[in-house]
Amino acid sequence: MSVLKESSLYEESLKPLREASAILNLESNVVEAIANPERVLIVSIPVKMDNGKVKTFTGYRVQHNTARGPAKGGIRYHPSVCLDEVKSLAFWMSIKNAVVGIPYGGGKGGITCNPKEMSQNELERLTRGYAAAIAKFVGPDIDIPAPDVGTNAQIMGWFADEYYKITGKYEPGIITSKPLSIGGSVGREPATGRGGFFVTIEAAKTFDIPLKGARVSIQGYGNVAQPIAQYLYEIGCKIVAVSDSVGGAYNPDGMHPLKLAEHKEKTRSVKGFPGSKEISTTDPLTIDCDILVPAALENQITKENADKIKAKLMVELANGPTTPEADKILQEKGVIVLPDVLASAGGVTVSYFEWVQNRMGYYWTEEEVDDKLKRVMTTAFKEVYQTAKQYCLDTSFRVHTKAHQLNLRTATYILAVKRIYEAMKALGRI
Repeated sequence: MSVLKESSLYEESLKPLREASAILNLESNVVEAIANPERVLIVSIPVKMDNGKVKTFTGYRVQHNTARGPAKGGIRYHPSVCLDEVKSLAFWMSIKNAVVGIPYGGGKGGITCNPKEMSQNELERLTRGYAAAIAKFVGPDIDIPAPDVGTNAQIMGWFADEYYKITGKYEPGIITSKPLSIGGSVGREPATGRGGFFVTIEAAKTFDIPLKGARVSIQGYGNVAQPIAQYLYEIGCKIVAVSDSVGGAYNPDGMHPLKLAEHKEKTRSVKGFPGSKEISTTDPLTIDCDILVPAALENQITKENADKIKAKLMVELANGPTTPEADKILQEKGVIVLPDVLASAGGVTVSYFEWVQNRMGYYWTEEEVDDKLKRVMTTAFKEVYQTAKQYCLDTSFRVHTKAHQLNLRTATYILAVKRIYEAMKALGRI
């Protein structure tokens, strides 16, 4: 049985690949070779909890495609983590890395757990157990993990230390987004939001969207969204709505992003921010705004709520926040969507910079990192835009070409799939 038929969730994530492949006239056997992950690991991790009892957790690591370089992608700690989700995330990383042109394939990992209910000691034991279980299958030239939902720089430090003990080698390039004291890169923490900001600037120029006074609504006000909120605020945008897993805050006159972050740090939520109206976690998606930033989890924008979205521009900083059905509705409405595999690629781009610096043993300044990130992200947007123009008659991305409606997401996948295909062909894998 094909791996692809095991889950509708994974099939959903592959729909843009199939659309792009049809436009590129790729044979079905080639599409299957690109779609299927190269390696799937499922590991059991017994952990002694603080109460003295042993609890066994299930961990995953998926290496989707390594034709363009080592697998690269984060480690997620969340109750919803399952194989289908990790496979989808690994696939998106293959696309994302190809879009921005960094020499990586796609990978992803995760553990089914609730880190919010675990102590620091329990999280450390869990992380070290996971690192030990997958150590033979990762490395600076094989597969390079990083943080994702529910993980952070400290967890990366524990993972690296366990890997060093097992292999007997000090190889800081084994993992990225580490603390600066053990080889992390300056500029990595805000990189996903910073990269999203750079492509937003380019899109606004290209589609003539004024940013001065633009109303911004954000779902998921965490480490990814807070930087882009600050950068947009600094150029004159108004942050009118934000939310997190607990609740949300709305003020049509705008809110200060740093004060929102401070409130969240104190109360563990943006809910109840002074001067704001309380809203739900999902309300930011449908509030009247100019720019919408989904920065929470996948599948938040569906056929049920897509027609209620009022934004002119949507900047996807979450992985897979929009279902294929919702994508079509947004396209018909004329909403310009900067897809996740482009908009959220700033994080992995600076992770690549960190890996390069680790291997050189020479570290760049924050200004150098920022300049390089801006160059990569703006170039990627322009290449996606040119790809879209190449495959349609105008730049509205609503023109039917070969029975397909081409939009920025499709253009992004066309660009990425071409690069992956060319690498696999050059290696003789297809």
